[in-house]
Amino acid sequence: MMGPAHSLSGAAAWLGVGAAAAAAGHGMPWPVLLAGALICAGAALAPDLDHKAATISRAFGPLSRWLCEIVDKLSYAVYKATKKQGDPRRSGGHRTLTHTWLWAVLIGGGASVLAITGGRWAVLAILFAHMVLAIEGLLWRATRGSSADVLVWLLAATSSWILAGVLDKPGNGSDWLFTAPGQEYLWLGLPIVLGALVHDIGDALTVSGCPILWPIPVGRKRWYPVGPPKAMRFRAGSWVELKVLMPVFMVLGGVGCAAALNVI
Repeated sequence: MMGPAHSLSGAAAWLGVGAAAAAAGHGMPWPVLLAGALICAGAALAPDLDHKAATISRAFGPLSRWLCEIVDKLSYAVYKATKKQGDPRRSGGHRTLTHTWLWAVLIGGGASVLAITGGRWAVLAILFAHMVLAIEGLLWRATRGSSADVLVWLLAATSSWILAGVLDKPGNGSDWLFTAPGQEYLWLGLPIVLGALVHDIGDALTVSGCPILWPIPVGRKRWYPVGPPKAMRFRAGSWVELKVLMPVFMVLGGVGCAAALNVI
C-alpha cells in the first residue's frame, strides 16, 4: 500500500478500538481517542523504515534517510541469517524484519517503557515523531518539498505540546486503561503496535504479500508471504486502493469515532 492508505487505515483501526473499548466499558476520553488515532496513523507508516524511497525516509530529512539505510541493511542481514531453503534470494531488506508481528510488539513495548520511564520529554518525543508521520501520510500531496518539511515539523511540535498538555489534565487520559501509580502513558505503545500490524495486513493484500508471522516457519519458509489468494491481491497504488479501500477506511473511521464518543 501507499502512505495515505496506510495512515488512513491506522487511524480507522484506532477509532475502531475506541468503539470497542466504549462497548466494553473502558471508554476512551476524547484526547486519548484523538492522540491514539494520530499516533496509529503515523505508526502505520513506520514499518517502511526499511525502504529508502518510502514516505518515512523523507519525513525527518537526512536523519531518517540515514536511519532507513541502516534498517534496510539490518533487515537484510537478519533475513539472510534466518531464511530457510524455501525462502527466495533477496537483494535488500524491504518487507522483512520491520514487517513482522515481533517487530510491532517490540517497537510498541519499547515506546511504552520509554513513556513511563522517560517522563514528559519522552512522551513529547513519541508524540512528535508520530505526528510528523501522520501529517506526512494523511496530507500526502500537501507535504512535498523541503520547505513543507519545516512546516510539518512545526505543526507536529505544536500539536504534540498541546496534546500532551491536554492529556496531563486529570480525567483526560494519561492514565487510561493503566491506572496504577507510575503507569501514566503506558497505553502509548498500543496504537504503535496496532499501526504496525495494520500496515503489515495492508501489505499482505498486495501482490507480494507480507511475512507477518516471522520467525514462525510455514512449511519450507521462515519468511512466508502471508496474503489472500493471488486473484484477490492488488498492486500498491492501484484503483482498488485509491477508489475502494481509502473511502472504506474513511467511512469505518467515522463510524468508529461516532461509536467511541457515544454519538451512535
